[in-house]
Amino acid sequence: MKRVKKLILFLVLLALGLGTLAAQNPVTIDVATVENRINNTIYGACTEDVNHEIYGGLYDQKIFGESFEENYRNTTFNNFATYGGYWSQVSPTQVFVMANDGAKLLHNTPFTDGSVEVEMKFNNPRESAALVVRTTNPQTGADNFNGYEIGLNALTHEIILGKHFHNWQPIGNTSTTFNPAEWTKLRVELSGARIRIYVNDAATPNVDYTDTNSPLLSGKIGVRTWHSDVSFRNLRVKAGDNWENLTFDGTTTQSGMWDIFRESSATAQFSLDSVNAFNGKYAQKIVYTGGSGKAGVINGGLNRWGIAVQSGKTYPGRIYLRSQDFDWGKVYVALQSADGQSIYALQELKNIGTGWTKFPFALISNTTDNNARFAVWIENQGTVWLDQAVLESPASDRFHNLPFRADIGNAMVAQGLTFLRYGGSMVNAAEYRFKKMIGDPDLRPPYRGWWYPYSTNGFGIEEFLKFCEAAGFEAAFAINIEETAQDAADMVEYLNGDISTEWGAKRAENGHPAPYHVKYIEIGNEEVLPNGDVTAEYTHYIERFNDLYAAMKAKDPNLKFINSAWWRPESGNVKRVFDALNGKADYWDYHPWTDGLNSGKTIETDLRQMQNLFKQWDANTTMKCAIFEENGNTHNLQRAIVHATVLNAVRRMGDFVLTSCAANALQPYLQNDNGWDQGQIFFTPSQVWGQPTFYAQQMAAANHLSQRVKQTSRGLTLDVTATTDENKQTLVLHVVNTNPNTVTQSFVLQNFNAEETAQITVLQGAPNDENTSGQPEKIVQQQSNIAVTDNGFTNAFPPYSYTIIRIEKSKPAQTWTK
Repeated sequence: MKRVKKLILFLVLLALGLGTLAAQNPVTIDVATVENRINNTIYGACTEDVNHEIYGGLYDQKIFGESFEENYRNTTFNNFATYGGYWSQVSPTQVFVMANDGAKLLHNTPFTDGSVEVEMKFNNPRESAALVVRTTNPQTGADNFNGYEIGLNALTHEIILGKHFHNWQPIGNTSTTFNPAEWTKLRVELSGARIRIYVNDAATPNVDYTDTNSPLLSGKIGVRTWHSDVSFRNLRVKAGDNWENLTFDGTTTQSGMWDIFRESSATAQFSLDSVNAFNGKYAQKIVYTGGSGKAGVINGGLNRWGIAVQSGKTYPGRIYLRSQDFDWGKVYVALQSADGQSIYALQELKNIGTGWTKFPFALISNTTDNNARFAVWIENQGTVWLDQAVLESPASDRFHNLPFRADIGNAMVAQGLTFLRYGGSMVNAAEYRFKKMIGDPDLRPPYRGWWYPYSTNGFGIEEFLKFCEAAGFEAAFAINIEETAQDAADMVEYLNGDISTEWGAKRAENGHPAPYHVKYIEIGNEEVLPNGDVTAEYTHYIERFNDLYAAMKAKDPNLKFINSAWWRPESGNVKRVFDALNGKADYWDYHPWTDGLNSGKTIETDLRQMQNLFKQWDANTTMKCAIFEENGNTHNLQRAIVHATVLNAVRRMGDFVLTSCAANALQPYLQNDNGWDQGQIFFTPSQVWGQPTFYAQQMAAANHLSQRVKQTSRGLTLDVTATTDENKQTLVLHVVNTNPNTVTQSFVLQNFNAEETAQITVLQGAPNDENTSGQPEKIVQQQSNIAVTDNGFTNAFPPYSYTIIRIEKSKPAQTWTK
């Protein structure tokens, strides 16, 4: 009998052709038997200000660098030369460098024998930073110099010793103890070919090495970064008996996101002024000293990718100005072509006083241009300071007349999202605090962000809630675990309190009289992740959760809380967190990886393990799961069909899973600056389009039904779930084929008298297919119909596809009576 079955299968496969699989056994679906209910909130997305999806994207502020905080542009050091990277002077004894592939700052004077030391502190624990000594022939580039590198690896806690001959020659690493987040002193003693290394004034050398292979004996000294934001201070050398401090004297002419321009014979001096800024640390200072013509600064939007303007539309904005010795002077604001040769709109701002004043403007463009720029300039002698510059879209291009891009907001609505999470590593930034995000956006202090060092509070938690309110999304947001209990309580009162309360009244004063009715708040994000399974960090998280939970729950007992401690089921620390937060945390945040074709199976296994452990630890627990980030490295079709398998797994888990938020909701095209390349919606200044995951989510949400019904199997190498509505009038099958072959599968329908024709929607292509700005709809779903009999149907599912089959119940024939 087995031989006969194998022969039949072989003949069927042969008839269908190579590359096709046929199912031996049908999938039987019993519509009358409901297995579980499915939350309508499962169609989620995660958004945070990573790769500028908010500041530069959804947030309708066309000027990037609004507060002139980026103080790394054109910094000129008196006695040092820079070789790559963005370096900024913090003080005469301290300098900061953004993460880079080997940027160097070298002192101009060569150094031979003696001691060199510096203190360093990592602003993110990504890789290493170093002293470089006896450096010759330096050029920009990772290993483009000769010299020794003596560094500290913030991840492995090691001393790095290596040698460069326009390449990298590792000598050896040595374990040491230091805290990357605190100042660590690194000292090198050089004596001929001998190199001794000390960390934090150790009594004996941590490393004592003699180079016997063509030792380098003289050259410049300096500092270097490798993939880390690093601060260096107190760089000094000792060639004899006394130490000499090397100061980082220098000037910065303008913010890193702005460019200087002068026309005709105008002479002017530019500098970032930290003495009396309007908002943040810096204001742009322009001193017009003589000649004639324009002298000013220009901004081209996010990383200079251009500002899109349309003919006949009005672009409102505002800028804060003050002046000195600027009698009868005017400040001009304009929209221009990228080369500055054409002016699309111009407005004069008059009566610039000595104190900071807001100057609104409205620029009516006479041209359509997707690569315009914003310019501010003066043409008279005197001094003018600029700060907090804002340029917005016309009212017709704003989402519900709120400060959000309508094209992006409408795309998110069209995707069918039902749940949006605002959180991620951005909330782990030390300065991320709710009370800095409310009130007049021009007065909110910029802060050092996690992903972008010069972040804006112009878009904060309240703006996120306004967006969700207008879009119809269920909202959840995360807060920093180091918020004080009092501030967290005030936040809840501000967001959900009656107008008669102190903070509810402040919300009304800020333009939103009605409460936001916030339901979900996450305490932290991926806590206890970076350093591994550290008991003390889990303990600290439990303490912070309990403190914040008690304060917020007292203000609103209806709030539901999400625990963000990193899920490590093999660790005893995870059970400790469960025991401590059981009955308080409603959900445990779980962040799976979704690049591999089998990720859905892995995630379902993890979810079932989590559910079983919860019940094992407490049979009566009500704690459940929220997938707040489905993470990955891609945005192609493979990622889309994996997301579909995750949704199938979530349907099978019933109401144990609140939502599954694919990360990330948005991504600006060609502006990825950290390697996280997983946006569902891509955009430029003038274009918005969906990636394959966008369409998979859209298909799933448009065909949501609330009940999963019984089925005999998931299909031959397929992933199938069957759902129906409350009245069992519609049956929807979600079918995912992760195979490289077409799979032909038959289905038997029980307790469901189907219509003769069913609608079928298919998303398919090659795994690496994606949508580009030139082909924004290369991969989209296609609809057609298939025939259905009383017993069921058979369908061929293409390779690498997500298919939805929607079957309506046949209506009984009408009986006519006289």
